[in-house]
Amino acid sequence: MTRKVEVDFGLCESNGVCMGIIPEVFELDENDYLHVLSDEVTPENEQQIREAVRQCPRQAISIRDE
Repeated sequence: MTRKVEVDFGLCESNGVCMGIIPEVFELDENDYLHVLSDEVTPENEQQIREAVRQCPRQAISIRDE
């Protein structure tokens, strides 16, 4: 089973907390729009992604199983 990062862009305010935690996965562009650079949750990045999920002020980030 593969796990993926999912962002609810209807909730996301692009405040960049997630990018500060794991910039390899989340990036804000010059227009302050959030992009998911790599949506795969791996053993190497899982702890940081879970922290980004936990700290998201709008709870816009989740991990889903595929």
